[in-house]
Amino acid sequence: MFHKEGHKIIFISLVVVVISILLIDNTISTEWLRKLLMITIVALFILILQFFRNPKRYTLQDDHVIMAPVDGKVVVIEEVLEKEYFEEKRVQVSIFMSPLNVHVTRFPISGNVTYSKYHPGKYLVAWHPKASEENERTTVVVKNPKVGEVLYRQIAGALAKRIVNYAHLNSTVVQGADSGFIKFGSRVDVFLPLNAELKVSLNDKVKGGESVIAQLE
Repeated sequence: MFHKEGHKIIFISLVVVVISILLIDNTISTEWLRKLLMITIVALFILILQFFRNPKRYTLQDDHVIMAPVDGKVVVIEEVLEKEYFEEKRVQVSIFMSPLNVHVTRFPISGNVTYSKYHPGKYLVAWHPKASEENERTTVVVKNPKVGEVLYRQIAGALAKRIVNYAHLNSTVVQGADSGFIKFGSRVDVFLPLNAELKVSLNDKVKGGESVIAQLE
């Protein structure tokens, strides 16, 4: 199953692959070179298919837990001053996605969207300390009646050139449902209340919509 954000790219890529293979087959006479080029093109197409895959996730919805919004590796856990919305200290949990990870973004908690804003910006590497404030990004805040407001931020990286955000202001959202997509690698930051009980450690690998990153009472 492939994400809808990839349908157009997959179709165009398939056309390019077919045309390229036909051209190679009719213009390259050296057998080993012809096979190498064909294998390379097919391999690149398979990578594109893998990037846009959208596996079914089974979210055990719970208003007292914060789910990982994306697949990837936990690269930051620290107390920071969140300047855009809360203007107070929060616990930041950052998840880095490699090009091989699923890039669907999912709502970490159910509730109402109280803030949703896109920011144009730079394309620093995703692990750069200033990426959260200077890169192209989208900030979303979901207010849950049990645990309050949770902020997550989609951040573009050196390869990611388009962030897709489905979180519309004042809409009601469901934990684990699709909230967006980041094309070609990046990271997502989650900002939690200081009293959150963390369920992950640095370098842990998480699955969006299934891995619990924190619990709140």
